[in-house]
Formats: sequence, C-alpha cells, structure tokens
Amino acid sequence: MESYERAALEAVTTRPVHDYRTLAVERLTPVLGAEVSGVDLSQEIPDGQLDEIRTAFRDHHVLVFRDQNITVEDHKRFASAFGELRAVNPPPPEGDPYVLEICTASAAANVAGNGWHADGTADAEPSLGSMLYITEIPEPGSGGDTMFANMHLAYEMLSPAMRSLLDPLTAVHDGARALAGYTPPADYVIPKNEHPLVARHPETDRKLLYVNRAYTSRIPQLSEQESQALLDLLFDIIAGRPILHLRVRWTAGTLVFWDNRCVQHHAVYDYYPHTRYGRRVAINGGPVKG
Repeated sequence: MESYERAALEAVTTRPVHDYRTLAVERLTPVLGAEVSGVDLSQEIPDGQLDEIRTAFRDHHVLVFRDQNITVEDHKRFASAFGELRAVNPPPPEGDPYVLEICTASAAANVAGNGWHADGTADAEPSLGSMLYITEIPEPGSGGDTMFANMHLAYEMLSPAMRSLLDPLTAVHDGARALAGYTPPADYVIPKNEHPLVARHPETDRKLLYVNRAYTSRIPQLSEQESQALLDLLFDIIAGRPILHLRVRWTAGTLVFWDNRCVQHHAVYDYYPHTRYGRRVAINGGPVKG
C-alpha cells in the first residue's frame, strides 16, 4: 500500500466516534456504514433523535434500520424529514409518484441496479439520498445483497498526481446509458447534464469522485479515446477495490438510507430465478458542487 493510500485510510478509520443519547449506532465497516437501533420508524420521530440520525448519516453515509414495520406513509414521512421528496423519474405508470416499487420479475434476465451506480446523476439536480425498504427477500432466504462504495475514499486513495489531473475536469452524465434496453414513456425527456468530476459534499465540503458507469459518458476536456481510458480506469477502481465497499444483507423489514452524493451502490442479482420485493423513496438535495 502506498503512503498516500495508508494516510487516507488512517484518516477515515481513526476519526472520532460520536456519542448518542437516543440511538445505538454500530459501525458495519471501518470505512462505511452503520446499523442503527433504538428507533421505531412507524412513529413520529422526535427532533432530538432526528438530529442524531443526521449526525450518523454524515459520519457513516449508509444507515441500516432493521426489524421495521412501516407503511408507505411512514416511509415517506421519514424521508421528508431530510428534504423534499423526489419524484420517480421516469414516472411510474400508476401508483404513488414518489414511490418506486421494487419487484423482480420471476426468472428475469437482469434487474435494474445490477451494476455500480449512483441514482439519477444525469439529472440537473442529483438526489441527496435514497431509502430502500425491503418487505420480502428471495425465497431461499439469502441473495440480493446491496453493495455500497465510499466515493470520498475512492478519491482520497488516488495518487496526488491523479487527483491533480481530475480536480478541474467535468463529466457528462447521460440518462440514455441507464435506459439501454428499456422503453421510456413517449413524452419522457431523457436527462443529460454535466457535473464536476471531483465534487464536494454540500454539507461537509469533503471531496469525492463523482463518476459512475451507469450514467457517465464523457469527459469533455479530453479526447474521446483519453476520456474512455480514464473513465474505465476510475470505474474499475470503484468496482475492484474491496476496501471501499460495504455489503448489506437484507432481511424482511429492513430499511437502508444511503447518501447518493458520496456513495455508489450495486444491487447484486445473484438470486435468479427467485424474486424480492420492496419500495424506494428518494430525497432531493443536490446538486453536488465542484
């Protein structure tokens, strides 16, 4: 391990741990994620406890709440405590416009989210975060885990020379890439926007790598060949460095809340031909800034 990689890891793994009065917060890995207990998401959450959840969210980026029994309205109420609800895009043909129903068709050839990505980065205003609540896990009782990757650490573990190269660049995020193989509604305008390649988290001002294979198509400051080579390198680093990763195993009644600004995720489709069910509510709060 290079000295700059070791320094980046040390800075993350030795950061101070907050004390909580109303919650129990247990780290899932030294670099990403925490399991939160002592809160009932089916009830109105007191302001003091919400403040502690916000602190844990800033510190750990992925929060796991287990053994929750919540309605759609409970789910939306909890999400709305962190910002304006984000409409599903493209909109669902029926049902609640803010709720994405997660239903894997039996024996599907593939499923949405089966690859490293951040949600909706092609939009002009990317989301603050997403809350996914799983109500039924695959029939064998396992499979369908979600992996997460820390994009702060992905940037910080790069060499100083590579960081200097990336800092002033931008990247084009094209919604058409994520829709390949799908037919959107006839009146749907496919989003395409340019964002800083190295962004800063709007709350902590900490730098992060802001490209993902599902949406990022081009670095306009480089030639097409240079752009593709550099993007492929960054995509491979994100997928191929286990030190960046957290793997969450789902149980029925689990809600996971992740920071879409500084975390990528990958919904692992390893449960064919079985199914899983859940729903996702997202929150506005972007854009990330350069």
